[in-house]
Amino acid sequence: MNLPNRITLIRILMIPFFVFFMATELFGEAGRWIALAIFSVASFTDYLDGHLARKHNCITSFGKFMDPLADKLLVGAALICLVGLNLIEAWIVVVIIGREFIISGFRLVASDKGVVIAASIWGKVKTVVQIIMIIVLIANFGGIFEAIGVALIWASLVLTIISLVDYVYKNRQILSYKN
Repeated sequence: MNLPNRITLIRILMIPFFVFFMATELFGEAGRWIALAIFSVASFTDYLDGHLARKHNCITSFGKFMDPLADKLLVGAALICLVGLNLIEAWIVVVIIGREFIISGFRLVASDKGVVIAASIWGKVKTVVQIIMIIVLIANFGGIFEAIGVALIWASLVLTIISLVDYVYKNRQILSYKN
């Protein structure tokens, strides 16, 4: 197993620790900061594993499958924790996670037909905005940061919808392919 794939697995292994520190009150405020540090490091590993895979030409089928799955698990876990803390509305999280299921299903159908759907710029921007939103919401500095958090929530929602429409529209022929 190459280094980028190991980094992806480490990201997945960090998720339960992140959730533990987000969900428990055993450590008080320190738990939130530990969770924030874990999330931030895990988010950085998303960039790192992709960068290393491209730089060293070690892109694998495992990485193509597991890297996006690790991202979805990390962001989904964070969003669910934020709902539990009343920092984001559940319906917004349902839309965001629902988009991920739709795109994953769409990619599965495409893959079955021998077509690879590349990530779009909208999907990449959506992910970056979601990660920043989650960091701001976990940090929960108050004041102007509350307004920034709300703006980032709405930006994430809008980008989620735009990226979904973009993926489906650009790849609509997938739905009409014959096997």
